[in-house]
Amino acid sequence: MIEPDLSDRVALVTGSAGGIGRELLLALADCGADAAVHYRTSGDEAQAVAERARERGVEATAVQGDVTDPDEVSALFWDVEAALGTVDVLVNNVGAFAPRHWEDIDYGTWRTVLETNLDATYLCSKRALPGMREQEWGRIVNVGYASAEKGLVDPKNFPYFAAKAGVLMFTRMLAADTSDDGITVNAVSPYVVGNSDEFPEELPRGRPAKFEDVIQAVLFFLEEGSEYLSGENVEVDGGWLPESV
Repeated sequence: MIEPDLSDRVALVTGSAGGIGRELLLALADCGADAAVHYRTSGDEAQAVAERARERGVEATAVQGDVTDPDEVSALFWDVEAALGTVDVLVNNVGAFAPRHWEDIDYGTWRTVLETNLDATYLCSKRALPGMREQEWGRIVNVGYASAEKGLVDPKNFPYFAAKAGVLMFTRMLAADTSDDGITVNAVSPYVVGNSDEFPEELPRGRPAKFEDVIQAVLFFLEEGSEYLSGENVEVDGGWLPESV
């Protein structure tokens, strides 16, 4: 198991009141990071996650905000900084999904998918960077999707695939822009994730990725020996290669 030493670090995972975001946040707490649990509407769940983080011996706080709104992003970062200090580790995990044919998706849904995946990654990264640059250390990990590297074309997932391709390009551009600042920016891109027996038969290795598979990839980029890796993308997909590629 990869277990970087994140003692005296502050970690913020967007969308960490449940699902993979919650598990990522708790894994960072297990590594010693003080934990900022972000939520938009799931306040009770976020408070419960923060309590679970405190049980691991770290400081933790729940912070609310719409990460597609610049003012709310600024406010939630102020809340984290007031409670815990500068954000050292940012995991951009939030992202909506609309699995319908593009002709059946209205403009509002299109915008929601792009905003929650791409705009939120931009806004949170931009707000985190000044503090990271000032201390000359920071780690940003963006959650992508395996199709971004494989060039998968699927008319049922237009906005999501477009947004995740943008996240990957943003990751590489930001990595280049921060190469002299002690900051790394990388992406982790799963295919299907979930601890469930219900999944498509064509999944490689006969199962979806477990939360632990994704977590290990994220922790890899936080290891002390990974500081030279930036602008990279790890696909957590079991070797998936769609037939349409």
